[in-house]
Amino acid sequence: MYNFFKSVSFISICFFLFAHDCLAEEFIVPSRKDKCSVCGMFVYKYGNWTSEIVFKDGTYAVFESPKEMFMYYFDISRYNKGKTRDDIAAIFVTEYYTTTVMNAKDVLFVSGSDVHGPMGEELVPVDGKERAFVFRSDHGGARILKFKDITPDFFEE
Repeated sequence: MYNFFKSVSFISICFFLFAHDCLAEEFIVPSRKDKCSVCGMFVYKYGNWTSEIVFKDGTYAVFESPKEMFMYYFDISRYNKGKTRDDIAAIFVTEYYTTTVMNAKDVLFVSGSDVHGPMGEELVPVDGKERAFVFRSDHGGARILKFKDITPDFFEE
């Protein structure tokens, strides 16, 4: 009987750990009380611009714009002591045309357009090269960037 409980306990712990990791990679819908982790604005008012960083421990940081998310991402310790980029499970943004939440590493960002977000000039997330070129044709834009191409220097230009 002891071995049975020991086995069940082990299986339960493994399931919890597996399920916890899976849950940490899901977008968490911000509540009406959630504020931007950079500027303190209420995020629910800007659903078309919502961005989010989900950590491996299930906690999250939410933002009213991709630009604020990148500011946080490049200086996590300033905004969330004890967290590093290694603690991140997933990063999400809201795609401009569909307003669908997508992984930030799967979209392109258009900078310098005439489309402004809640905090002014914005990095506009679009799904794929074709949409990025259409967006730039319709709204201007200085550059089309992948997530990995955006650096802290970008914000100082």
